[in-house]
Amino acid sequence: MDKKKNSGVGVLDKGAAILTALESGPHSLAELVTATKIARPTAHRLAVALEFHRLVARDLSGRFVLGPRAGELSTAAGEDQLLAAANPALALLRDATSESAQLYRRQGDLRICVAVAERLSGLRDSVPVGAALTMQAGSAAQVLLAWEDSQKIHRGLTNAKFTAAHLAAVRRRGWAQSIGEREVGVASVSAPVRGPNNKVIAAVSISGPIERLGRQPGRIHAAAVVATAARLSEHISRS
Repeated sequence: MDKKKNSGVGVLDKGAAILTALESGPHSLAELVTATKIARPTAHRLAVALEFHRLVARDLSGRFVLGPRAGELSTAAGEDQLLAAANPALALLRDATSESAQLYRRQGDLRICVAVAERLSGLRDSVPVGAALTMQAGSAAQVLLAWEDSQKIHRGLTNAKFTAAHLAAVRRRGWAQSIGEREVGVASVSAPVRGPNNKVIAAVSISGPIERLGRQPGRIHAAAVVATAARLSEHISRS
């Protein structure tokens, strides 16, 4: 290991070296030893310890690979960076569209509003931060479900106000719209925010009365919503 990159805490430096080596793909124990210059018994002991904590796993050939915990931590870090950037991005979206803007994350069978920029005056759709809304209706729900695996989509469509065909259209065009799905008289447009591994981690939305947004709100506002979601996704990828 390069001494210039050592923290001085030997066991942590060696564990980090193993994780860094595994970023490039699966490694046998011998390949880990070669890549990290760590003695074989120590490399094995640390790799097994990291496996216990789910930072390392094994593939079908028994080689060491990055474990699921690494992905979970990466996603959590991306979500924290997302929240830091969300409020100014939503304010710009609100100003560009003159409609209330929200950011939603999925939590089980609900979607949670984690950031919002309210329309400053006039009739608006108010969704407070912390509000828990259904995953069975609304354009944000469509976006948060559309890119899941087929089994999750099948379960999510139970009692939903949208169909598999709707979700296929969302995937094709990259955004969703809803008219009176979640609440009578309210329309919305949403687009996905992507984190590590291109996974959809949130949905950016605007919402307001149908009288103002019309029956095809995506035609008017999809470009602005998609651009905001893309900027947030890019921010996460740079961080």
